[in-house]
Amino acid sequence: MHANDWMQIVLYFGALVALTPLLGGYIAKVYEGQAHLMSKPLGWLERLTYKASGVNATEGMNWKRYCAAVLWFNGAGLLVVFALQMLQDKLPFNPQAFPAVSWHSALNTAASFITNTNWQGYSGESTMAYLTQLLGLTVQNFLSAATGLAVMAAFIRGLRNRQDPNLGNFWADLTRGTVHLLLPLSLLLAVALTSQGVVQNLRAYDKIKTVEGADQVLAQGPAASQVAIKQLGTNGGGFFNANSAHPYENSTPLSNFLENLALLIIASSCVWAFGIMIGKRKEAIALWAGMAVLCALGLGVALYAEYSPNPVFHTPGGIMEGKELRFGTTPSVLWAETTTITSTGAVNCMHSSLSPLAGMVAMLNIMLGEVIFGGVGCGLYGMLIFVLLTVFMAGLMVGRTPEYLGKKLVSRDIQWVVAAILLPNACIKIGAAIAAVTPAALSSLGNAGPHGLSEILYAYASCAGNNGSAFAGLNANTLFYNLTLTVTMLIGRFGVLVPALAIAGGMAMKKTAPPSSGTFATDTPLFVALLVSVVIIVGVLAFMPALCLGPLVEHFLMLAGRTF
Repeated sequence: MHANDWMQIVLYFGALVALTPLLGGYIAKVYEGQAHLMSKPLGWLERLTYKASGVNATEGMNWKRYCAAVLWFNGAGLLVVFALQMLQDKLPFNPQAFPAVSWHSALNTAASFITNTNWQGYSGESTMAYLTQLLGLTVQNFLSAATGLAVMAAFIRGLRNRQDPNLGNFWADLTRGTVHLLLPLSLLLAVALTSQGVVQNLRAYDKIKTVEGADQVLAQGPAASQVAIKQLGTNGGGFFNANSAHPYENSTPLSNFLENLALLIIASSCVWAFGIMIGKRKEAIALWAGMAVLCALGLGVALYAEYSPNPVFHTPGGIMEGKELRFGTTPSVLWAETTTITSTGAVNCMHSSLSPLAGMVAMLNIMLGEVIFGGVGCGLYGMLIFVLLTVFMAGLMVGRTPEYLGKKLVSRDIQWVVAAILLPNACIKIGAAIAAVTPAALSSLGNAGPHGLSEILYAYASCAGNNGSAFAGLNANTLFYNLTLTVTMLIGRFGVLVPALAIAGGMAMKKTAPPSSGTFATDTPLFVALLVSVVIIVGVLAFMPALCLGPLVEHFLMLAGRTF
């Protein structure tokens, strides 16, 4: 690595650290209903939304009503996105005259976008009409992200409340997150990206002659608006098939930096907002430190692997195979790390072309539960679920009743914690096991041997973690994968969301006890170390056998100068 590579890493994380408290304070004001920077410019839009939908923003909901509203809203969204795809050949804004999408691909895409996964088994520029992209996919990019943020706000209120079942109003939280947070940030980023050459239009595709005289079609479309919200909302679905490796989605080193920063900034700021909303910023700093340690570990291993000599390619380091030449190895590895520690899934290089250890890091980031910052909102409540598990284990070790923020944990709380952790894990292993012995699934593999297993594992991990990135060698647009991955995405999203709301509902009704000399502090370096250990151990114990058969075997074959 050169000085320029280190400078890019320092600049990236320096900007993240500087912006996190500023945006975190803003997020806290948005969900607390306090006056903030955009109250006057956009307050009318929030009030208009309430009036048009008949919502009483001051009406509180207990966890069951809040959960029912979330499920109803997302069910309606699934039907709308499904219908748009099935009818797009009969709808306007389809200058390429694309036909209707197959029912199983449409179902998979609808589930993908309402769960904030944005897994795509198709090529966007040759499948989706402009109206489908705008009214279906882009709208869900906002709403799925706003749903995660709303559940995060409800979870924080549950931890903070004292014998009060009111977790807030889902419709108000959804509106505030969309209007005051996602909309203005997306507008700013879209304008910045357009200035860098990211396309934003509704015209038909261009047909040109190449230097060699061959015919070529250059896809057009409203890309900048979707790219902005896909990054900020940790959605990740690419307007074009190559995602952010496509020059029309990611044009310059500056656009690459802005898009990479955007995919992590809200998730990082949510941690700071948590500290403000509960009135204990040290708790937020401890959580952020734990996430940062896990991020640094993964990035370090991935950079080491990518800059180590590769006997297969006979390169001394800095492997460029599969990387975007405009950006180089370090920005590609940094993006691969940040996109998999969040639930974004956007890519600027092909993860299938990463060295085996770097590919394993990307996969393991997702398998840990997307809690290293994670998706907007859902990453925070996912990590807080691990915090509760850590506190419970610490209580068992010292023989004290576990408690967090002054509230004692009971068996009901831990049962929901275990359910939230085990359900996505089970989907990954069961889905991959079935695919590994099903001829229809194996026929979709782009590679044999351990790399083929990694393709399958990555697909189910990505969908269970609502990440959406892929190893790129797997043809997932088949009946088998569309249906099994749809189930995986839905369980991966709502199998954590529902337990989170149930835990919040139980915690909201508890009394708060003042700290004593025997209270286990959760804002110390000792707790950060324990939390990081629990997250790693849970991931390693659950998936190490599968990882040994996939990327680790491939790594040792590579060291021997062999491919499979």
